[in-house]
Amino acid sequence: MATLQTQEMELNMGPHHPSTHGVIRFILKTDGEIISECKPDVGYLHRSIEKIGELTTYNGFMPYTDRIDYVAAMSANFVWALAVEKLGGYEVTRRAELLRVITTELGRISSHLVAVGTMAMDVGAVTPFPYALRERERVNDLLEEICGARLTFNYHRIGGVGWDMPAGWDKKVLTFCDSFEKILEEFDRLITGNHIFIERLAKVCVISPEDAVDWCFTGPNLRASGVDWDLRRDEPYSIYKDVKFAVPLGTSDVGVLGDSYNRFVVRVIEMGEAAKIARQCVLMLPETDGQNPVPKPKTLKPAKGECYVRTEAPRGEMGIFVVSDGSDKAWRVKARTGSFCAMGAVEALSPGLMLADLVALIASFDVVAPEIDR
Repeated sequence: MATLQTQEMELNMGPHHPSTHGVIRFILKTDGEIISECKPDVGYLHRSIEKIGELTTYNGFMPYTDRIDYVAAMSANFVWALAVEKLGGYEVTRRAELLRVITTELGRISSHLVAVGTMAMDVGAVTPFPYALRERERVNDLLEEICGARLTFNYHRIGGVGWDMPAGWDKKVLTFCDSFEKILEEFDRLITGNHIFIERLAKVCVISPEDAVDWCFTGPNLRASGVDWDLRRDEPYSIYKDVKFAVPLGTSDVGVLGDSYNRFVVRVIEMGEAAKIARQCVLMLPETDGQNPVPKPKTLKPAKGECYVRTEAPRGEMGIFVVSDGSDKAWRVKARTGSFCAMGAVEALSPGLMLADLVALIASFDVVAPEIDR
C-alpha cells in the first residue's frame, strides 16, 4: 500500500498585503495553517534617506526626515532638530520647545490611533477602525492648521519651528484633549474589553522582559513586556522634565505579561497620557508670550564633531547619529528606529503559530515599512 507523501508549502505573505503594514514580504513555510518558519524579507521601500542626509544641507534634510516614519513624521522632525542643535550648540526658545512637544504628542496620538485601529481590524474587528480614524482626522485638522500638512509635516526647524501657532489654536488643542479622554473610555468599551478580542490576543506571542531587552525592543513593545523604560522620563530631552505623565506597563491581569494583548493596551493608555502632556504644554504657553519660536535663516556649519540623540517616538527609540566635518552638510547620518529591531524577533517567534496569529503578531508590533528600510 502506497504511503501518503506530504511536504510543507512555501507561501509569500506580501509584499503587497494589507496585514503587513507596508511593503514588506514574509516568506512562510507552513504545514496547513501551522507555520514552521517565517523569514521577513525587507528592503522594498529603501530610499537611501541616510545618504541623502549627507548630500543635502542640515536645514534641507528636514523634509526628508518626514519619510523616516510617515505615520509619525513629527517625531522624526523633532529628533533631527535636536541632534543638529546638540552638535552645533544652537539655542531654542522655550515657546518653540513647547510647540514641538505639543505637536509631537498629537502626532503620537495620531500614530497610535492607526496602530490600535488596524490591529483590531487585522484580527477581525472592523468597527473600531472608523472610530480611530474619526479621532485621527481631528488630530490632523489641528496639525494642518498649524503647519499646512496632514501627513509629512516639515514643521520643526533646527533652532525652533517653522511658524508660530495661529490665534486660538491652543484652545482647540485643549478642547480636543478634554473630549479625547472621553472617547478613549468609549473605545475601551467597544474593543479593549471585548471578550472575543481578548481571547484572540491574550497569551499569543508572549515576549518575556529578558527577551524584549535581548532583541533591543523599545517603546510600547518593550513596556508591554513589563520593562519600565521611557526616554521622555528616564533621559528627558526638550521640556519633558517639566511635565508629569504615567508610563503604562504590561501586566498579567488579562492574559500573560508581554503578550499581543498587552502590546495593544499599552498603546491605548499611552494615547491618554499623550493628551495629558499636550494639555500641560498648552497651559505653559501663556507664560512664554513674546518669544519668537521661529529661528532666523542662516547657513548652519557646526564645528567638527559627532553626536547621537535619541527620543521616544511612537514605535520606540528613534535616534540620529550625525558627524560634522565643519561644512554645511553632514559627513555621516545614521538613523535608529524601533520597527527594524521589532522585525528581528518575527523569525524566532513564528514557529508553531497559526497563520492568523502571525497577523496578530505583526499588528501588535506596530511596524511601519519606512522605519525598517529607510
